[in-house]
Amino acid sequence: MRDALVHRGPDAEGVWSDPAAGVTLGHRRLAIIDISPGGAQPMASRCERFVIVFNGEIYNYRDLRRDLQATENIAWRGSSDTEVLLEAVGRWGFEGALARLQGQFAFALWDRAERRLRLARDRFGEKPLYYGWAGGEFVFGSELKALRRHPDFDGAWDRDAVAAYLKYGYVPQPLSIYRSFRKLAPGGWLSIEAERLEEEGVERGAFWSASAEIAAARRNPFLGAREDAVEELDRRLRSSVAASMVADVPLGAFLSGGIDSSTIVALMQAQASGPVKTFTIGTRDAGLNEAEHAKVVSRILGTQHTELYVEPGDALAVVPRLPHIYDEPFADSSQIPTFLVSALARSQVTVALSGDGGDELFGGYNRYTYGSRWRMLKRIPRPLRAAGASALIRISPQAWSTGLKSIGRYAPAALRSGRGGDRVHKIAAKVAAHSGDQLLDQLISVWEHPSDLLGEGAPDPLLRVDEELFSADAEFVERAMQLDALYYLPDDILVKVDRASMASSLEVRAPFLNSDLFRFAWSLPQAMKIEAGQGKRVLRDVVAKYVPRALFERPKQGFAIPIGDWLRTDLREWAAELLSEEGLARTGVFNPAAVRKTWDEHQSGARNWDTRLWTLLMFQAWAEAQASDEITAAKAVQATRNHGGADSSVRPT
Repeated sequence: MRDALVHRGPDAEGVWSDPAAGVTLGHRRLAIIDISPGGAQPMASRCERFVIVFNGEIYNYRDLRRDLQATENIAWRGSSDTEVLLEAVGRWGFEGALARLQGQFAFALWDRAERRLRLARDRFGEKPLYYGWAGGEFVFGSELKALRRHPDFDGAWDRDAVAAYLKYGYVPQPLSIYRSFRKLAPGGWLSIEAERLEEEGVERGAFWSASAEIAAARRNPFLGAREDAVEELDRRLRSSVAASMVADVPLGAFLSGGIDSSTIVALMQAQASGPVKTFTIGTRDAGLNEAEHAKVVSRILGTQHTELYVEPGDALAVVPRLPHIYDEPFADSSQIPTFLVSALARSQVTVALSGDGGDELFGGYNRYTYGSRWRMLKRIPRPLRAAGASALIRISPQAWSTGLKSIGRYAPAALRSGRGGDRVHKIAAKVAAHSGDQLLDQLISVWEHPSDLLGEGAPDPLLRVDEELFSADAEFVERAMQLDALYYLPDDILVKVDRASMASSLEVRAPFLNSDLFRFAWSLPQAMKIEAGQGKRVLRDVVAKYVPRALFERPKQGFAIPIGDWLRTDLREWAAELLSEEGLARTGVFNPAAVRKTWDEHQSGARNWDTRLWTLLMFQAWAEAQASDEITAAKAVQATRNHGGADSSVRPT
């Protein structure tokens, strides 16, 4: 189980076991702070009451160490943040220590006195933590591939998770794709006694809640002028970036040339003793390439920049690895360039900073701009909107595309391409929305109705915001941003980055994901974040202090690949096999008729169903990889049993 995670910790391995208590802790180490044996894990506290396995970094560990030392002269064995964490628990208790931690982490703490295991996960969910039961034993790990190594692993799928995945393109916590396993919630903790290993013996709680922080911010809104907000944001971001730069190994940053990454790199370079190493991926597709922007930003800031232009073959070679990297179905296609830029960065550094979180905190996604549109739309009686939408849909996408192309520059810019008709049909569905919540659900859904694929009786997943915070239609943008903070950020964005980077043994840190910064962002008036249909207004003013506006005042791009085109060309044969009658029959999950209709419409160019098809393909590829892994695992378990195996008195935890 431990060695299934060698990519997360290639530098060292460790195991600690107490057979009498039925506990075993395993760890793979990526050495970043105190790279000497003094930071090795599993690690026991000085008093030997606590034993820990810990993944991540505590950014404020030096401050905590000083606080601990101020009241007791501690004979430290090393300089790691792991040792500080153990001493913090001993001094302030489990929850008292959690409240003081700033960083990204997931850890398991065994209390020898209470015979109790405690799990905890960082506030935003940057580091993963799965847990569940295998043959009556309580098991946990950073990735599902570790749990699958247990001889009694139950690989039955969770139907609710399958439906949620189809709807959103990821499996939202607390679900996992397997019925017997769950994800610990961001900011959450779990406690279980050795004598009560069943579900009823689990105690759960939270030391931090995004919803509670949002509520607190709304009770104490920022009352200063915009200029004051810019200076305060600059100060807070600078502090968070500095904290995120703590490492005893080479450090760098991703640089796309966009607002978020440019802000982080600018503040890194302003506080670094030498040129910061920056990395970007380029593509020959001019419509998707940000490498040229990144190169100019790098030159202005004075970073040591490395760029890699990838050909389609480079990206396509990653596709067969995706089911193994992500362990459960995951359909954010930017996983491919994220893996490639991570591998590039790992050739020179062990830690990289990223701009993740900027969109969620400061209103950067295009869907947020629907707030002002919805306020206008809902003034029109719904029957009229529904009639108009019906009229738009009665004309085929091909006819729309032909007509829009014929009027050339007189058509709206977004509809001038050869796929303008596809966009008209998608807009029509939004025009007919019953409410702001239905519109939001459409905007964040891949398959709005999973039952189209799964058949009658399929679960109907719906991610919900805290209803006490926001009214249904009046605060569309805030509802969308809260939903992203609770689900899209931890379960899509951070999953994508963690698995893609750790597959190359690279740790990625996101300075935007700081709890004080989060509360400050939510205290700002909406107009300081989204104004005149443009997001990140106050953040734009911050980065403009370091980079000319002309470099980032352009349409949002981000790391992207032309999945839609590839499914008609380079990936067509691979995709056709997975979605064939035989391929669908092997998994037995999806309605073949619905899949075939989607595939044919995409191949003909009538509709652009790249996201829908990628969601189906990632499930099919994962399911086939899982079946292959199960055969291999069964053979390995049988071989172990034939040769005696391990001490059966030890319950792996």
